[in-house]
Amino acid sequence: MPTPETPRQADPTDASAAEDGATGALGADPWERMPEDALNVPSRAGGAEDGGDPGHAAEPASGEDPAGHTGPARQGWTDFLPSPVLLLLLGLTGFAGWLSWQAVELDWVAEGTRVTPLIPPLLILLGWIVSSAVHEFGHALAAYLAGDRSLRGSGYLRLNPFAYHEAFGGLVLPVAYLCLSGLGLTGPPAYVDWDRIPGRGRRVLVALAGPLASLAAATLLALTVSLLVPPGNDTTNWAIAAMAFLSLANLTAAAINLLPLPGLDGFEVLAPWLPGRAVRPGRAWGAFGSISVFAVLWFPSVNGPLTDLFYGLFTLVLPNPAFPGMAFHGELLLQFWG
Repeated sequence: MPTPETPRQADPTDASAAEDGATGALGADPWERMPEDALNVPSRAGGAEDGGDPGHAAEPASGEDPAGHTGPARQGWTDFLPSPVLLLLLGLTGFAGWLSWQAVELDWVAEGTRVTPLIPPLLILLGWIVSSAVHEFGHALAAYLAGDRSLRGSGYLRLNPFAYHEAFGGLVLPVAYLCLSGLGLTGPPAYVDWDRIPGRGRRVLVALAGPLASLAAATLLALTVSLLVPPGNDTTNWAIAAMAFLSLANLTAAAINLLPLPGLDGFEVLAPWLPGRAVRPGRAWGAFGSISVFAVLWFPSVNGPLTDLFYGLFTLVLPNPAFPGMAFHGELLLQFWG
């Protein structure tokens, strides 16, 4: 009968080793025990999968720097193409103009029924949005040519008012000004980086480019109305009245913006000769300055005489003395709630 083997006594070193192993297993970092491919993170798995050295980070992709920043977008001539939004606005304006020309809303109701036209106000608002975009385009184009390349490809150069960085001053305020006061006024050109434009003369030209663009739009609209309604004739056509009123709005936008007050283009005309401690607050609070000017022009004691002044200017310059009446008719169409 074989002699039973004497049980082996536990070695203290084995117990201590097992204890150390358990402690190490409990205290190990779970991320270190996880398989490399389970993380699905290129920075950890990329070296082993690509056959490279796992201890070195992957090379940055083309067009990126080691910090992960991509390079500047490629620029081309398409940065200066008119935006599709502008084409949509022009199409809607033309369609509203045709409906207003035909006075289709009179055909939609029974004869003798009083009608409050809603298409002509829409025509005026669309036309004013385009006019405001032309005003800002004048500033942006002049600024780009003078040295401010930051505007390239922006909504200001592509005539897209819905892509403005300062949409409140470039879109909301002009529409509110026109609807409430009947006078055209645009917001401050806060998007221009004046520090990029060298020389006082260039900065003055950039500041004047907006009013000049509005003046050109007013002249074009006034000439169009004068051709459609020759001297000795008058009309109550809704589309023609809308164009006459838009001519007035662009003229007032050009003239009022020349006032040397913060928030207006006239302030930027004087800014090159003013100390920095006066220019910086004026630009920072430009929107409030523009609203303050509008608040003053809203008073009937100021609004009425100023409007009569521009009507008198139209009578003096244009061949048809009925033009102010057509412009006033357009204002009544816009403010249909009054």
